[in-house]
Amino acid sequence: MPERIALIQAHPDPAGGHLCHALARAYADGALRAGREVRVIDVAQLDFPLLRSQKDWLEGEVPASLRPAQETLRWAQHLVFFFPLWLGDMPALLKGFLEQIARRGFAFEPVEGNPLGRKLLTGRSARVIVTMGMPAQVYRWYFRAHSVKSLERNILGFVGIGPIHETLIGGVDGLGEAGVRRWLDEMAERGAAGG
Repeated sequence: MPERIALIQAHPDPAGGHLCHALARAYADGALRAGREVRVIDVAQLDFPLLRSQKDWLEGEVPASLRPAQETLRWAQHLVFFFPLWLGDMPALLKGFLEQIARRGFAFEPVEGNPLGRKLLTGRSARVIVTMGMPAQVYRWYFRAHSVKSLERNILGFVGIGPIHETLIGGVDGLGEAGVRRWLDEMAERGAAGG
């Protein structure tokens, strides 16, 4: 059971106050009450440029503002991502963040003769928590949860993170107070369980 948990708050609104923020707080509260250590990376509070070329990704330096985030990911045994589904995918800010930090030497290392290289973030599990306006079943079954699967397989799994679980929270505009409370309680329970 993981004792060191990193919460990656990836709602792009730096003002906070969204369901993703409340879910992350509930998760953190549950984890802390259970005696776990929690660190939070709030992506919207970080200042970093987007990568614009392969050369930037291969030869550029990770911005100093993101080095503490890399250290938190290295420290953690379990990662929990919170973000809203925007245009059927993760917000661009989260994608830009992941492109900056998941560089060779930190997340993976090229190995001659092995096109996948060596995964450097093994030994960590993850949970991906996504809020959305559409019903979660529609996203899962009609759209095949394609963007979450891409994050899990092509980014997290590629660098060795696993197992990866997901929580899809649909119909957020119609949850009401009782529905929000149920999800907050579930997040606190998941935090306490470390999963």
